[in-house]
Amino acid sequence: MLKKLREDYPTGCRVELIQMFEEPRKDMVPGLTGEVMFVDDAGGIHVAWSNGSTLAAIHGIDVIRRID
Repeated sequence: MLKKLREDYPTGCRVELIQMFEEPRKDMVPGLTGEVMFVDDAGGIHVAWSNGSTLAAIHGIDVIRRID
C-alpha cells in the first residue's frame, strides 16, 4: 500500500482537499490546494497547504485528490 501511495502522490505533486475528518479545522476547507512533501511510513500524505499549514492527510480517513 505504501508503494502505491508514494507512486500516486510523489513529492511535488499538487493535491486538492476534498474532506478532512480528523481534527477538523476552520482553515482546512474543501477546495484547499497544496504540494505533497512526502508520504510517511504510516500512510500519511504530508502536504504544504496553500494556507501555510503542513498538516498530513491520512490515507483511508481524509479525502484528497491529485490535481496535476
